[in-house]
Amino acid sequence: MRPLHHVVPERLAMPLPRLGTRSVRLRTAPAVFVVLAVALAGTLLGSSLGGPRHGRAAGAPSGHIVIEVSESRCGHGWTRPEPGVRTFDLHNSSDAAAEVYLEDPGSQVVYGEVEGIGPGTTRQLTVRLGRGTYAFKCVPDDADAVTGPSVHITGGQRGPGAAPLSEHDLIPPALAYQKWVGTGLDDVVRLTAKLRDAIDGGDLAAARSAWLPAHLEYERLGAAYDAFGDADGAINGTDAGLPGGVRDKDFAGFHRIEYGLWHGDSAAGLRAPAAALVKAVTGLRDNWSQTRMDPAQLGLRAHEILENTVQFELTARTDYGSGSNLATARANLDGTGEVLSRLSPLLATRYAGLAELQKDLDRARHTLDGFHHGATWTPPARLTRTQREDVNAVFGDLVERLASVATLCDPRRTV
Repeated sequence: MRPLHHVVPERLAMPLPRLGTRSVRLRTAPAVFVVLAVALAGTLLGSSLGGPRHGRAAGAPSGHIVIEVSESRCGHGWTRPEPGVRTFDLHNSSDAAAEVYLEDPGSQVVYGEVEGIGPGTTRQLTVRLGRGTYAFKCVPDDADAVTGPSVHITGGQRGPGAAPLSEHDLIPPALAYQKWVGTGLDDVVRLTAKLRDAIDGGDLAAARSAWLPAHLEYERLGAAYDAFGDADGAINGTDAGLPGGVRDKDFAGFHRIEYGLWHGDSAAGLRAPAAALVKAVTGLRDNWSQTRMDPAQLGLRAHEILENTVQFELTARTDYGSGSNLATARANLDGTGEVLSRLSPLLATRYAGLAELQKDLDRARHTLDGFHHGATWTPPARLTRTQREDVNAVFGDLVERLASVATLCDPRRTV
């Protein structure tokens, strides 16, 4: 559990759910907007679509429909709606950034979305249109949403849409998840105290046996890491950026103890780090009832857990001697499953790929369980090429599908 930097292998690059192109706000430092393309055939997106040239502005690509984005003329420019795959050039003529949704104005089901269109700039939206009613909704920063004129299409099959979620919709699953985290923190404290007691008693073999269960119990709580604040660094930080590396005085938590247990530190040298770890997890648990998770972030966290797994665990970047990264990856799968179990009632009517996502989770669990041998796990460095490709493939599928969950659970402004 650690801040996400979104450095993933190219083969794991993920499309958004099958709505129109949109931007997703992802937690980075500094913040950036990452645009992910909808999974339409590349030949369709890359070709010059025949069909309507109406509404085309000077310099606009052939076949593109230019749509105005402003409070006074939102959605204007779409004069001859026709079915099929269409690309809209959304031109923001206002003096404020805006989001734009293409939706059914009656049900507010969204078929395409683009965020962060700056003043005077143009962004593209490609969607498949079919029988139904559509309207563009412009949502300027710090202003009320404006819905443009409705248009009607009489033929063709449109692409899938999704009913928007509000923060109010996400409060019940967030509260249920937060309650589950509180129970998990009780277990973290209990298991970490067992680890400390083994170190205090000078039994380093017992400490090595106790370290992994305690660490995995913490890792299962992955969707809550942002709410943990500074405590996460004290509990599960690494030596990254520390001048003294693994011997830096500020290197603390599970990985500090892991390094010592598997690199010959004495029990006396590990007593202070173990005591500090127990104090940190106990403080986190005791204060958890006063913490409030952001409901709007729950879907995004489900996605980030496994992005972190790909970046840190499958690469063994956080291996300090135990060789247990695949065990951590397995715990992360459990954590992702816990988030999805709370979101499933909302996703059931919005995400057609939910059943396939559950199958992918089961396949990933089964794949990793094959590397579990009693009390030990195969270190990532010892995977054969075929085994590594299998692991990468299953996690690549999961990260792609969870990008859809993050998108569908991102609350949208409707007013």
